Amino acid sequence: MNRAKIRAAEKALNYLKPKIHSKSILGIGTGSTVNCFIELLRSCPTLVKGVVSSSDASTRLLKEIGVDIFSLNDVDEIDFYIDGADEISNDLSLIKGGGGAHTNEKIIASASKNFLCIADESKMVDELGRFPIPVEVLSQARSFVARKLMALGGTPRLRHGFLTDQGNEILDLSGIRVDDPISLEMEINSIPGVVDNGIFGLRKADQIFIG
Repeated sequence: MNRAKIRAAEKALNYLKPKIHSKSILGIGTGSTVNCFIELLRSCPTLVKGVVSSSDASTRLLKEIGVDIFSLNDVDEIDFYIDGADEISNDLSLIKGGGGAHTNEKIIASASKNFLCIADESKMVDELGRFPIPVEVLSQARSFVARKLMALGGTPRLRHGFLTDQGNEILDLSGIRVDDPISLEMEINSIPGVVDNGIFGLRKADQIFIG
């Protein structure tokens, strides 16, 4: 594991320990830095009551270390959501979805009181947009959505051989400025056939922990 990612995960866990208890529910995201956080939980799987997981991949890792998994429908509230990012801007807006789980991640982040983002310093940027924006789309609307994204000034590319946990496809959108993350997030999501996109402007991080 990359040492910087481990350090970011350690910082977040040390921050959390005095703020959570045996009845707390955490939200857990997806990705290599989150995997470091999950590994740290191996020594204390009963630190919280359980976890709402954003992906099948994270769920498998959490079950392996003995953490109970809950559906979002089964919990009243989530105290903290922990996840990584592909890009982090100075105002804590994010681009996520390199692993294709951004729709579930955004849902759980929005349902959580606090969103803690863990990352290595390479993910910090002055302006979002170098990393392509993942756009989850219904398969039957893929070509239509792609044309609409091109009309916005970007270049969409199908993520070949990949389906989300919901069974949808992803168009990775590059070549478009993200100087107003909230407006672009809403504009992309207004296209019929779009499930959600990887801009986290409306639900940005509350705190970041950089390794």
